[in-house]
Amino acid sequence: MMVTQEIHDIPTATGTMRTYLYRPSAEGQFPTIIFYSEIFQQTAPIARAATLLAGHGFVVLVPEVFHELNPIGTVLAYDDAGKDKGNEDKFAKPLEHHDSDTEALVHFARSLAFCTSYVGSMGVCIGGHLAYRAAINPDISAAFCLYATDIHSNTIPCEKGNDSLSRTEDIQGELTMVWGKQDPHVSSEGRKLVYANLEKTDRNFSWLEVNAQHAFMRDGEARHDPALAIQMYQGAVAFFHRLLK
Repeated sequence: MMVTQEIHDIPTATGTMRTYLYRPSAEGQFPTIIFYSEIFQQTAPIARAATLLAGHGFVVLVPEVFHELNPIGTVLAYDDAGKDKGNEDKFAKPLEHHDSDTEALVHFARSLAFCTSYVGSMGVCIGGHLAYRAAINPDISAAFCLYATDIHSNTIPCEKGNDSLSRTEDIQGELTMVWGKQDPHVSSEGRKLVYANLEKTDRNFSWLEVNAQHAFMRDGEARHDPALAIQMYQGAVAFFHRLLK
């Protein structure tokens, strides 16, 4: 399908959040995927990923995940300065604010005539964590989480007992968890902790560890693995077609 792009500034509990919308140009209604970016917000690789997903029959929303902390439209560069600012933002924004962002995105999606009521989440890096976190919202039917950081380490600020690992039992939808075995940001011990918690809470999930580094989905850089990326996109499309339609 050909894809139409739009920009929307939507209200949240913590201020206006710019959200980039990608949707099939065809007539009809389509399920929604909230696509959470890396710490750099909507870079060119994130925009290309969103376009690819939308072309398979989804409305894709890419929110500015740190909208409270930056001017609207901020995109950080893939350099040391961008990484430092993005990490600063990551450790400054509490999970509770991400929760209210998700609520606002679900409400926005369901207000659109071309969206069905079904909503899923997907993300990479911190966005993988936010896709996982979004799934504690009962309106999220499916979450596809790629090399999710900071779940195992509980390093994102939140109220005591409200970290994402502790809230796993509140996830009602189905999860797919994808990890790079050579990813230094999530160790083998960290992955085992997340897996054990999903097992303990009897969640409905699939688990995949691949021989790849962190950010292997990001095209245009040395760690990118094109073959694996295509496999993940195909898996995500099949996953969301099964659960959101």
